[in-house]
Amino acid sequence: MKSGGPKFFILTVLLIGAAAGLVWLIFGQFQDRSGSSKSGEALRPAPVEVAQIQRRPIELQRTFSGELEALAEFVVSPKVSGRVERVIVNIGDTVKRGQVVAELDNDEYVQAVAQAQADLLVARANLSEAKSALEIANREFKRTDSLLKRGIASDSEFDAASQDRLAKQAKLKVAAAQVTKAESSLETANIRLGYTQVTAGWAGGGEDRIVAERYVDEGQTVAANAPLLLIVELHPIVGVVFVTERDYAYLKPGQLVSLTTDAYSGEQYTGRIDRIAPVFRKSTRQARIEMAIDNPQHRLKPGMFIRATVVLARVPEATIVPEQALTIRDDRSGVFIVSEDGRSVAWREVKVGIREGDRVQVEGQGLSGRVVTLGQQLVNDGSLITIPAKQNKTAAGREKVDAQ
Repeated sequence: MKSGGPKFFILTVLLIGAAAGLVWLIFGQFQDRSGSSKSGEALRPAPVEVAQIQRRPIELQRTFSGELEALAEFVVSPKVSGRVERVIVNIGDTVKRGQVVAELDNDEYVQAVAQAQADLLVARANLSEAKSALEIANREFKRTDSLLKRGIASDSEFDAASQDRLAKQAKLKVAAAQVTKAESSLETANIRLGYTQVTAGWAGGGEDRIVAERYVDEGQTVAANAPLLLIVELHPIVGVVFVTERDYAYLKPGQLVSLTTDAYSGEQYTGRIDRIAPVFRKSTRQARIEMAIDNPQHRLKPGMFIRATVVLARVPEATIVPEQALTIRDDRSGVFIVSEDGRSVAWREVKVGIREGDRVQVEGQGLSGRVVTLGQQLVNDGSLITIPAKQNKTAAGREKVDAQ
């Protein structure tokens, strides 16, 4: 072991050195190949798809979901209690202002009118009797007064005649008041009898409305002010949506609204914003918006769901690119603009504006020509690109049409 130790050590060092040299040689060759490969890739054009940058108007639209409500509702109720004899109208019928829509059993109220008429006759008879008694008392008073002046009648006789006349005057006033009371009772009885003819007497709005609900049938006994019918006004009809703070500031009365509903698929209705609530609901942080919608044929009904599209803002001349052209680099939005010869791209930072479908408004410098819409991850500022021949022909055709 002692005689072979140094030789063994020298042999070991030589073997380790040879192995290290071999590893360094292999690693160096790999680095050369890797570097040349990356350099080749950097010089190779990246395949991309492009689209033309447009200059045209763009609109900021929002679509809100909501429902329809009647412009006005009127609950028909009797002012007196009674048994329902007849309901003249039914759901879906048209009702005119002041029309009789139901009748109650009126036997009790007819009898009340007859009783009031009899009481009035008695009161008038009492009044006539009181007038006659007063006339007699006046004559007696005058006679006693004449006899007193001639010394024939005494003071006590004069006082008695005067007292009797005053009493008869008081009775006449009471009889007159009883006549007035009886006349008032008769008028009240006639009014209550008229209440058995239930009318639809709403205030304001149009002259015609539609029966929306019927709550009773013939033969039922109802109390005073119990609902019989619900009558609604459907022209115009009201659309109601709720909006958040983000969109609230864009809305104002008079703005036009385009509406659709599932009931009439493919049809559009036009309305306008009529009222905007000045407060937000605490539970939802949304504000109520009401829209007036023409509905002359009553096709739209309360309770239908609607989608209301409102143009919140409009730019008459904007630079527009496909939304997929937007690229984020270093937390900044931008697009890759294609050079005039179509061989390279340049990065342009942009400010994003209104979005309309798959198009978006952008603002920035040097935004003209074409923009990369697919393959942005393969390029950087100044990178070489290759565009499919089909897109080049399409772009050339568009330029030719624009030139003409």
